[in-house]
Amino acid sequence: MKTTLIKVTAILVLFSFTQLDAKSIEMDLKPEPYQKETSRWLVRLLEQLHYKPMKLDDAFSIKILDNYIDTLDPNKVYFYEKDVEGFLAYKTEIDDAIKSGDVELAFKIFTIYIKRIQDRTDYSLSLLEQTFDFSKDEEYIWDREDSPRVSSKVEMDDLWRKRVKNDYLNLKLADKDDAKIKEVLSKRYKRIAKRVSESNNEEVFQYFINSYVTLIEPHTSYLAPRTSENFKINMSLSLQGIGALLGNEDEHVVIKKIIKGGPAEKQGDLKNGDKIVAVGQGAAGSMLDIVGWRTDDAVEKIRGEKGTIVRLSVLSKDDLQGAKTHMISIERDKVKLEEQAAQHQILKVNTGLNEHKVGVINLPAFYLDFDAKARGEKDFRSTTSDVRKILEKFKIEKVDALIMDLRNNGGGSLIEARDLTGLFIDKGPVVQIKDSRGRTNVDRDTDETIAWKNPMVVLTNRASASASEIFAAALQDYGRAIVVGERSFGKGTVQSLIPLDNYSRNNEHPMGQLKLTLSQFFRINGGSTQNRGVIPDIEFPKRAGSDSYGESEYENALPWTSIKRSNYNMQGDLTREIPQLRESYKARELVNPEFVFVKEDFDYYNKLKEDVTVSLSEEVRKTETKKREKRKIERKQKRLSITTGEQNPLLAEVNVLFNSEDEVVSEIDESEDEDELNNTENDSEPADDFILMEAARIVTDLLKIKKQQLIASTEKPSKQK
Repeated sequence: MKTTLIKVTAILVLFSFTQLDAKSIEMDLKPEPYQKETSRWLVRLLEQLHYKPMKLDDAFSIKILDNYIDTLDPNKVYFYEKDVEGFLAYKTEIDDAIKSGDVELAFKIFTIYIKRIQDRTDYSLSLLEQTFDFSKDEEYIWDREDSPRVSSKVEMDDLWRKRVKNDYLNLKLADKDDAKIKEVLSKRYKRIAKRVSESNNEEVFQYFINSYVTLIEPHTSYLAPRTSENFKINMSLSLQGIGALLGNEDEHVVIKKIIKGGPAEKQGDLKNGDKIVAVGQGAAGSMLDIVGWRTDDAVEKIRGEKGTIVRLSVLSKDDLQGAKTHMISIERDKVKLEEQAAQHQILKVNTGLNEHKVGVINLPAFYLDFDAKARGEKDFRSTTSDVRKILEKFKIEKVDALIMDLRNNGGGSLIEARDLTGLFIDKGPVVQIKDSRGRTNVDRDTDETIAWKNPMVVLTNRASASASEIFAAALQDYGRAIVVGERSFGKGTVQSLIPLDNYSRNNEHPMGQLKLTLSQFFRINGGSTQNRGVIPDIEFPKRAGSDSYGESEYENALPWTSIKRSNYNMQGDLTREIPQLRESYKARELVNPEFVFVKEDFDYYNKLKEDVTVSLSEEVRKTETKKREKRKIERKQKRLSITTGEQNPLLAEVNVLFNSEDEVVSEIDESEDEDELNNTENDSEPADDFILMEAARIVTDLLKIKKQQLIASTEKPSKQK
């Protein structure tokens, strides 16, 4: 298609999109001159350097426009069917627009988006002046991803009447009076409209270009100049003060990642995927609704002085629609380097016949002080050096077996993943890296010394990613360790930041950066960690919501593939032991109440998660809430009876002999306050780390098998005599 068509029809497209309204709006958003050159360079770099280059043509053009529309209105509550039909009239011209840099159409679509939001805001505010009938049993479809676009204003008004009614009922069920509810919702709706209307040309361009870039592969993205400039800051200030990163999903501020060693991780209740509904300052007082806020605005309220308290009203990731929020109080602090570094424990496992010491190394990340290393300092901080010191302590303490705990370890330094693997093998390849040109490089451990030769287990979960997967996969392939827990995340790609200014002829305005996927990791056995992740030798029951997390959940994630096996020598053979260990574990799984609870929660969540509707009847909602509360109470009573009763003999007793982490117990006044949205205790979580305890039992089983094999091997010659 000719790019000039975009220019010719740009004015007409605005007119046709606004026919549903009695009034039109003026176009005040438009591309900046520098964005034209930026767009052109992005296309060239993506087609020439990306690991999976995709030709920007008419077929891809249609996907980009669909993705842009879904990015702006994922739940189909703003754009009318006729709006989208008008947009799609130019579906095969998007590719030409991006190639030429003439992206006016994207800005015009965004302008219509602003107008639709303002219309819905005005209507929502008018509804707050009316009275809702909560005795009427009607349903609101809260997830409209699979629903058709709204075709008329009457239909749109009814959709939003139910939406506002649901928002109102949520607060009403949280014991808010009518005046407070209207105040909270009025501010919320106005804030959402204000946030979108204040979008600038840079943000609109970034939204649109990323609708193209992220379609190629999920870890590739464009960072606009302001985003690029603050990239490092943004990565740390998204919940700086409590030790977590946050982002936006639809109208909610969402927890993206809990930082190991930070206040949130120590407090224990806040989880990845949780939605923050409101924020309060101090141990008691009013709560500020933050639904519809920008991430950086929310950060302003959550950050604070060390030692002060922030309260978060939260909806859990796996909470179903209509669930009550729960209150989490966290004492702000700085995340210290020591707390992010490797920590260790020594556990005592009592099987009834024998006692064994099991060492645990909790590794939150693969870290390396690059600056200190570059300066030539001998004692620079690194994962490998810290773990080596811990292993020496374990030897002194006569520890029998080891657990490398990589749960929630999102990766880090590839160098450290390689060097850490080297502590447990003599020498050899650790990971294969294939670039976009098909060339494969093998990263090897060349140090023949082995720091730990005793049996070991690697513990993973769905949040173990990247460098964690390289380490776990290598030890699994070498036959050096048993991998237990959950399947890992499945991120097997490598990204680099490319400053676009390096390609610019005009340096008057910065162009931002491109985060580009350049390579893919492969195991030494030739398989990939991409998409599938590392499959444990002994897999624990799936948790509720875990099936919606991981690389495989991205529609456009790179597929699993394989290359030639690397040349390496096995460091052990655990093929005989794994079936025996699995059998022993399965017997315990049946009698371990915590695993029973996990499976119950998984089934309960899956049974209800497909229901995308919620009742707008106050009585029905109260009944549903009572059922959920009853279930929590019953779970708490079950857990209490188990902890006070006699433990099943199959479950070997596990006690902590030593823990390097300082236990900080903050006594927080959790007295109810009339301004709090809700304050419900979370009774569904066990007091102890039952996952770690089971990993300790598994590695103890491995010790027992190895001992039996040793006895058998020494007795065999004497029998022959």
